[in-house]
Amino acid sequence: MRLKNLAASLIVATTAASGFAGVASASSSSHASVNYSTCTNLKSCGGMSALVAAAKKEGQLNVITLPRNWANYGNLMDEFSKMYGIHITDTNPNGSSANEITAVEAPSTSQSPDAVDVGTSHATQNPGLWSTYRVATWNMIPSNAKSPTGTWADDYGGIVAIGYNSAVVKTAPTSFKSLLNPMYKNQVAINGDPNQSGSGFAAVLAASLANKGKAGNITPGISYFAALKKAGNFVPVTAGPNTVQSGQTPIVVWWDYLQASEIGSVVKTWKIVIPSDAVYAGYYTQAIPKNAPDPAAARLWEEFLYSKQGQNGFLAGLTRPVELAAMVKNKTINTSLLKKLPAIPMGAPATVVATPAQQTTDATTLATKWAGEVGTVK
Repeated sequence: MRLKNLAASLIVATTAASGFAGVASASSSSHASVNYSTCTNLKSCGGMSALVAAAKKEGQLNVITLPRNWANYGNLMDEFSKMYGIHITDTNPNGSSANEITAVEAPSTSQSPDAVDVGTSHATQNPGLWSTYRVATWNMIPSNAKSPTGTWADDYGGIVAIGYNSAVVKTAPTSFKSLLNPMYKNQVAINGDPNQSGSGFAAVLAASLANKGKAGNITPGISYFAALKKAGNFVPVTAGPNTVQSGQTPIVVWWDYLQASEIGSVVKTWKIVIPSDAVYAGYYTQAIPKNAPDPAAARLWEEFLYSKQGQNGFLAGLTRPVELAAMVKNKTINTSLLKKLPAIPMGAPATVVATPAQQTTDATTLATKWAGEVGTVK
């Protein structure tokens, strides 16, 4: 189980050729003098054909912390390798966003990460680590979901949900407020310590929204979990399929799509509800380290993920691809997959997406207050 932050393994119906056609039509002129560590878009990389040739010459792509059942990454990695003949090495698939940053900051080797998929706050708090690169579909990414300097962009996301094992939990929780009920004693957990895990961070921020907080003011969420702990309801372990199957965490606050893929796939009585008192949507973020050992493959990987094929691939994992609005408008979204996304309850508050600045502020607050008021999640 991955501790990352911001999926069912369905294969996207579109073919590799048609899904990537929009990107492949870019200029294909070859430039032998291109520095793939510093080129900032397809044009400066010599065009698509040149980028593909350079990536094939490198022959490998190093990714980190991408479990195969997370956001349909298993199929996405397989499709990329098949299309280009590039071997992918996924280091530490069960790690965290913090582990990814540590790996990027370490002295560069041939096995260093070529690309990362981290919680947005981890990208924004480490601006000096990333290369500037704007994919061909950059304009399809909302302005609040990408760096103005081109150093990072969100790729997919979901909504924080409450999941529960209906075979154990007989009264369904429907809100953060309901989780304080004594009937849920020793049952409620999150997917990682919020100072280390983007998933844990999101759970606390969602709880803040349900308790008169807001993005940029996560303190009410910290107070909420302190109250949940005082009530004896909070279980301070990293929740996932194993802890649910063992009975240790019958209720989990986590992203909707990861509950579906990682827990629902093995616990058939698992139910997922969007809380009625908070709707927090969050996205995960792609970035290319400046010291990426395979810079052409890294840039080709980004082009793939943000293409029609890649974005529909994330949708197949029951996530919300960052280019969703644009793809609905231009009719390139897979509508049958779109219908599988969980519904937001009637009467729920408006969906909130935190800005990078708000996430950075909240991450700082968590680092200062969480351990003292709530403790650690192991």
